[in-house]
Amino acid sequence: MEIFARITVAGLFILGTCLGVFAYWRYAWFFRNPPRRTPTGPNVVSPADGTVVYVEKISPSRPVICIKQGHSVSVNEIVKEDLEHTKVIIGVFMSPFDVHYNRAPISGKIDLIRHHPAKRKNLHMGRMHLRTLFKRLPLYANSLHIVENERTVTMIRGSFKETPIACYVVQIAGGSVSGIDQFFHEGQDLEKGEIFGMIRIGSQVDLVVTWNDSMKILVNPGDRVRAGETIFIA
Repeated sequence: MEIFARITVAGLFILGTCLGVFAYWRYAWFFRNPPRRTPTGPNVVSPADGTVVYVEKISPSRPVICIKQGHSVSVNEIVKEDLEHTKVIIGVFMSPFDVHYNRAPISGKIDLIRHHPAKRKNLHMGRMHLRTLFKRLPLYANSLHIVENERTVTMIRGSFKETPIACYVVQIAGGSVSGIDQFFHEGQDLEKGEIFGMIRIGSQVDLVVTWNDSMKILVNPGDRVRAGETIFIA
């Protein structure tokens, strides 16, 4: 009987420890907000912490990526807007362990905020999570959440090397997401690196920017990036 009692006490201790660790991660550590040093000068910085899953320069109506055989995705399908002109799109996967505050990639005025519900229901991002963990390219394979899931699209009008540009930030919810937060309204100004929103639990943030020939893309799929600090385009 003494052995069973010890096993029971040990089991309760382990269970309590696990619940304590989970509660700390979910309700304290998850909401950490470390300070960031945003680079000055003409550049576009990452809007999210995480792993870059795709980088493409392409016209809006042409397929950006092929998620799986027979299912390609265009920029217009991701942004849910009928865009014109060539764009560069950079996707960042945020694991449940990344900082989830999102920061402005450029300085400018918020011209548009649109929320789009899921086509059916939010799909889990498990495949993308595993592929980023094990560095299996392409990192977006079989990730239908890219076009299926709930999202909020924020469009910021600013400039790059004195040329006007439109910059779309697409916050894509994961299967277990409990909310996409947006802290600003249309018409308000944002400074590069300023926090403008967050997504709760694992998710993805895409950046879509008007392309011009003076731009140089500095990141590749698989790179780890930090919101407000890592330069995407210079």
